[in-house]
Amino acid sequence: MITKEKVEHIGWLARIEIDEKESDAYAEKLNSVLDYFGQLDEVDTDGVEPTYHVMDVVNVFRKDEVRESLPQEEVLANTEHRQEGNFKAPRIM
Repeated sequence: MITKEKVEHIGWLARIEIDEKESDAYAEKLNSVLDYFGQLDEVDTDGVEPTYHVMDVVNVFRKDEVRESLPQEEVLANTEHRQEGNFKAPRIM
C-alpha cells in the first residue's frame, strides 16, 4: 500500500514538489494501479506460453553479405559541406 508519506518521499527523490493535497490524490491513484496488478496476479496462466512479441518472429536479420557500395563521389554529390572526402558537420565543442 502506498501512503502519502511514500508519495512525498518519491517526490523528494525525483526533486519535484508535491503538496499534501496532491500526495493524497497520487497515493489513491497509485493504489488503484496496484489493485489492478493484484487482479492480474489472480488470473490462471497455467499452460499459457509466455509472449515476448505479438508476432511469431524468429529471425528478422538479413544475411550479412559483402557487396558493392556507392562510390564516394556519388554519396557526396548532394552536399556542399564536405572536407577531405567526408561529410563536414558543425563543431560541437
